[in-house]
Amino acid sequence: MDYTFKYPNYPPERIDKYINHMIPDLSRSYIQQLIQGECVTVNGKSCKSNYKCKYNDTIYVFVEEAKELDVVAENIPLDILYEDDSIIIVNKPKHMVVHPAAGHQSGTLVNALLYHCKNSLSSINGVIRPGIVHRIDQNTTGILVICKNDHAHKLLAEQLKEHSITRKYHAICHGTFKKLTGTINAPIGRHPVDRKKMAINHKNGREAITHYRIIEQFKHYSYIECTLETGRTHQIRVHMASIGHPLLGDDIYGPKNTKIKGLEGQTLHAKTLGFIHPDTNQYIEFDSELPEYFVNLLNKLRNTTT
Repeated sequence: MDYTFKYPNYPPERIDKYINHMIPDLSRSYIQQLIQGECVTVNGKSCKSNYKCKYNDTIYVFVEEAKELDVVAENIPLDILYEDDSIIIVNKPKHMVVHPAAGHQSGTLVNALLYHCKNSLSSINGVIRPGIVHRIDQNTTGILVICKNDHAHKLLAEQLKEHSITRKYHAICHGTFKKLTGTINAPIGRHPVDRKKMAINHKNGREAITHYRIIEQFKHYSYIECTLETGRTHQIRVHMASIGHPLLGDDIYGPKNTKIKGLEGQTLHAKTLGFIHPDTNQYIEFDSELPEYFVNLLNKLRNTTT
């Protein structure tokens, strides 16, 4: 679908914000993806998301028509914490990938959602990620919100953009702390050498802020809560590793040979999620119990004195 606008005699405005105003069904994050993919031009030339529109600019936007889903619906049980006509809150288990990708074409959360929700999933994020507003890693457990329509998706995406969604994670990390609370404010971007990893990147990274507090300390480990102010890829894992406290079981950012049974990837659980409901405009919050493996590890650490 094609859109063409002439920028009126208004004060200069960011192009992603102006397009969002003109095409309200598109979220700001999706518009930025269109701009990055050169599906937006100004006077016939590609631009950046922070371009300021000027009087009489000709703005062209191309939005690809929705395609039939080629992802197979699968009857996979879901741990549903809440559901209504606009959103569904699920508790993702360990090892489940959120959406199909190379090497994970089936068994994902999206495969399960397509079976459960049928055609009632938002289309903003395309055919591979219907309904998905935010993600957590394959080996991270816990709460996710999925949108059933584009209106809900747009409003929740805006809340994520504005950092107004409450997201609290529980984790076990290496080492102990002298101070019981702290904040890590360090930009995160692609690792300069290993492109599969993220890293603190002051040159090309994006703002990332994590607040943490110590819940309990053991001989060599700490049980912590992390509150996200931003939501970058691997944010908690990268931030905690950057201050010398990588997550227990994290084989990418932590030590390779941690001799504790029951580890299957990073010990990280998305525990609390709160946001303004897209229909009622009221704040709602959900909490997820720690998974069994996490509780077992905590008990094991409590009983370890060496």
